[in-house]
Amino acid sequence: MKRFLTILLTTLALAGLLCVTASASSFDGAAQELSAIGMLKGGAGGFDLDKAPTRAQAAIMLVRLFGAEEEAKAAYAAGDLKCPFTDVNETTAPFAAWLKDKGLASGTSETTFGASGPCTAKAYTIFLLRALGYQDNVDFTSANAQEFALSIGLLDTSLFNGTFLRDDLVSMTYQALGTDLKDGSTYLLASLIESGAVEEAAAKPITDKIEAYRALQSSGAAAAQGLDASIDANVGMQLSLKGTDGGTPLDMTQKADAAVKGNIKMLLDKDLQMAMDMTVTVSDGEVTETEKMEYWLKDGTAYARSGEDAYQMPMGMGMDMEAFTALMDQAAGNTYAALLPFIDSITTRTSGGNTVYTLTLNDAFAGMLNGLMGQILGMLEAGLDMGMSFSLDSSTITYTVGQDGTLKSAAADMALKADVSASDGRDSLAVRVVADLDMTMDIKAMGKAVKISFPDFSGFEEIIGGADGPTGIFGTAAY
Repeated sequence: MKRFLTILLTTLALAGLLCVTASASSFDGAAQELSAIGMLKGGAGGFDLDKAPTRAQAAIMLVRLFGAEEEAKAAYAAGDLKCPFTDVNETTAPFAAWLKDKGLASGTSETTFGASGPCTAKAYTIFLLRALGYQDNVDFTSANAQEFALSIGLLDTSLFNGTFLRDDLVSMTYQALGTDLKDGSTYLLASLIESGAVEEAAAKPITDKIEAYRALQSSGAAAAQGLDASIDANVGMQLSLKGTDGGTPLDMTQKADAAVKGNIKMLLDKDLQMAMDMTVTVSDGEVTETEKMEYWLKDGTAYARSGEDAYQMPMGMGMDMEAFTALMDQAAGNTYAALLPFIDSITTRTSGGNTVYTLTLNDAFAGMLNGLMGQILGMLEAGLDMGMSFSLDSSTITYTVGQDGTLKSAAADMALKADVSASDGRDSLAVRVVADLDMTMDIKAMGKAVKISFPDFSGFEEIIGGADGPTGIFGTAAY
């Protein structure tokens, strides 16, 4: 059990790192902010974020992103704009007509728009790219639109649950507002304010967040090329376990405190390389255990060592690592808005000549984790029914930027709950983990200044995950 706790607590500690990079998520906060600037309108049932968006709804949003809502309505009312589609209502007609007239959207036929049909993630991605000034078959094609959008920082959040909902339409719209136009002159929301399509005062909460986040991203841009940081984390955890094992009832609760100290280095040259060493000390009030763990990633292979156990296994698991590293390389020095919908607020203050940014994450971050875990569990072999869900009671990330404008440190304060269930048809297990994480990360170097030294991997045992491999990376049972 102690070693299980050690591994679990390390995983929870490192989860804090995810917060500085990402459905079942709900972007209610972003929806409210979009509503405040007239970008989104709800009905009697609210914003219906759990429903699939229609082509009519997407068309209305696109015209607003072009800042042309009043223009379209006025032209349609004056008879200067005719709507050729017979399946749109009077609310949608000006928007569909304007898009058709400008060559920005076509119908499903000469006389039908497909207004009530669902809008796909790809279709909406193409709409957003057009609003940002990118051109079909010049900057992107229909086939690579989503890949191109990701390269400029537009994340399709429906990837985390597989279904494109109004929730995801809200998230992607919010991202687009903070994304640079193709010509690089400014970001989309600023251009809408400048044109008068959006009121500056109404948009101030969003623009303040965008401006602060862009400044923060600039401070850590070099980290996309390389990062060398020390990590110091403390975790207070309570684990509750119920179920059966070979017919024997299991029912226990255990509390533990853990301290995690170590260093992580990541370097992106042609390939992603990493070296990480962690010393984890776990105490349950009676017994204290300390374990040193080391991990490396080199040339597409992952290596792990703890004590006398040393393993290696190929990385990838279906991921195109070459495409991933190319994307990371392209990210260096760019300002991306993908995380903006996950942030409730950003505040700044000065301290000793440094600028301190405090970010509060919203429930959508936990939703992203849930969506990712659902996909991972869905790929497991049949015969084991598993479930996992996360929730965040609070999540605050603090960054300190030096006078020279570069990132010096980051800290995470998170209250995380995780529920895990598993059953093989005979035995079942239900685990609840409640953890309070307090982690700091001091930046030693970024970019090309990062250097990694690797040990001799010749004695590392080759393994492939699954039933034939070790039960865990350290060859131990879960309990």
